Amino acid sequence: MLPALILLSLANLVAFSLFAVDKARARAGGRRIPERTLLLAALFGALGAGLGQRLLRHKTRKQPFAAWLGLILTLHAFALLAVAILIWRA
Repeated sequence: MLPALILLSLANLVAFSLFAVDKARARAGGRRIPERTLLLAALFGALGAGLGQRLLRHKTRKQPFAAWLGLILTLHAFALLAVAILIWRA
């Protein structure tokens, strides 16, 4: 269980970091991180991506990116709920 939590934490840290780097590059006019890469990072680290979007105010109005990220966050919430139910019943 501990290795899975460590991997999940790293995935969330990477996702948040990618959002932070992309925000910094957007301000500086540098080469941006593709939206596809940000969404892929969100698949593995949804909480980090969600926090990156909200705290950094990054890509909050960009559609369909915001909709896809919202869907990923919802799927992660349902998966977390399913795991909690399975643990509770055991």
